[in-house]
Amino acid sequence: MKYKVIALSFLMFISSSLIAQDRDISHMSSGGKLKPLQANMDIRHYTLALDVDIPNQSINGYTEIDLVLNLPTDTLLFDLVHFLDVTAISTNQKRNRFYREGDLIYIVDKAGFKAGRQTIKIEYNGKPPVAVNPPWKGGFSWKKDNAGNPWVVINCQLEGGKVYYPCKDHPSDEPDEGAELFITVPKGLTVAGPGLLQNVLTKKDKQTFHWKTNYTISNYCILFDIGKYAIAKRIYTTIEGNKVPMEFYVLEEDKANAEKILDLRERDTRILEKYFGEYPWAKEKIGIAQVPNPGMEHQTMITYGDKEGKFILKKVGNYDYSANLFHEFAHEWFANKVTNKDWAHMWIQEGITTYSEALFCREANGDRGYDSMMVVLKNNIRNQKPVVQGEVMSSSEAYYSDIYPKGAFFMHTLRFVLGDDVFFNTLKKLATAPQYTYNNFVTTDDVEQLFSKASGKDLKPLFDFYLRTTKLLEITVKQTGFNEYAIRSENLPMPLTIDILTGSGTEQTILTDKWIKIKSSVPPIADPKGYFLKTVNSN
Repeated sequence: MKYKVIALSFLMFISSSLIAQDRDISHMSSGGKLKPLQANMDIRHYTLALDVDIPNQSINGYTEIDLVLNLPTDTLLFDLVHFLDVTAISTNQKRNRFYREGDLIYIVDKAGFKAGRQTIKIEYNGKPPVAVNPPWKGGFSWKKDNAGNPWVVINCQLEGGKVYYPCKDHPSDEPDEGAELFITVPKGLTVAGPGLLQNVLTKKDKQTFHWKTNYTISNYCILFDIGKYAIAKRIYTTIEGNKVPMEFYVLEEDKANAEKILDLRERDTRILEKYFGEYPWAKEKIGIAQVPNPGMEHQTMITYGDKEGKFILKKVGNYDYSANLFHEFAHEWFANKVTNKDWAHMWIQEGITTYSEALFCREANGDRGYDSMMVVLKNNIRNQKPVVQGEVMSSSEAYYSDIYPKGAFFMHTLRFVLGDDVFFNTLKKLATAPQYTYNNFVTTDDVEQLFSKASGKDLKPLFDFYLRTTKLLEITVKQTGFNEYAIRSENLPMPLTIDILTGSGTEQTILTDKWIKIKSSVPPIADPKGYFLKTVNSN
């Protein structure tokens, strides 16, 4: 009997391990090399219609994908996590054969698919992956609020939308005509989603929430949150005079905090519009949804929950502030509006958004606040890998470098090199000009060429030095006589203006690889305010 119990326990352990292994999505990442079959597709629109079974933690329904084929083909290819079951597929209402390999769906038609517009409907169901450490390791989180009500949220930036719906999972292709979600939940719960709420249909004990966005949108932002939400609302007038609904989907138990959070959102929008131009989604809404994990940049409905869904504010100057709330909202400009073409250039999204936190500190506490934030960012730089490690990378490959602090610090360096007028005007152009926004995508070269043209300088050596290597600027200061010093850099990417603090005050000089004479009653300090990542050798 004892042997049988041990054997049965062992078999149950093996079975559970296999099931857990089968549901492991740690291998999943968004982007990477674009597959030829997917390069042939231009995604135009996604429609998701899903019934969410909260007790069983499962979903059931379909995704409809409108796309344009550039060339005829006999095979279509989509991404979907392998443990969601596909039950039927049709193209233009005609049933198709399909097969699956891992997280890929191959749809085959011997007669071939013609070039031009196609509508593919994929019916599926199952238990989507459960998030291990949201939002960094994504999937569904099936939680409950303090009153015991269901609280369901999705995060999938690193893994991509394929964790719960079939899609072309690559950052270089967003649905130009937007997306629609028809999400069915038990009556009494509310669904928060992207764009504008079109209607809510009630049928017996269920309700279907129809959300629609007409803007282009990243596939990891096509998602929803479910909760016992109250909705706090007001109207915001943008810098261009447009009236935009501002909505906060807050748990009923926390609705006393709603107006305070909307006050912060209104103030933060003013600050971000000052530097980056009008709120990008003025035809839809400024949305926030409370979640039980740190927030994410979900377009027109960013999520917020500093710690376990609660709101933690600190003082910056005289301002109440949440770095999480501000950072994710700044992504509405850099990530959602200005989007990298490949994850290799993720620093554009994360670095500039992190830099925007320093701009908040500048508004709240002047240059002192800005400088303090740059010191914090500098101290967080590990410099183990280049910010831009190459081309054609997955999100997980790009994510684990200094895209946040070093990307932000590079903007700090660029500000000093160019001066405030050129820098801030060009940064706003990056956030507003059509060639860099909405349906268009950007790379590091695009950003460099924009700033080079605006400044009249070839900045590629500087971009390459700080973004494509882990090098630090090497500066040597040596004493050459009484109150006489010389300074130079041995690995300068280009001649650079630099501040030198002497006994008489701060003076500027052009740093080159040649020795420059400095007179000072005390040992001079190169770059005293720390605009460059550097090492200084004094002798």
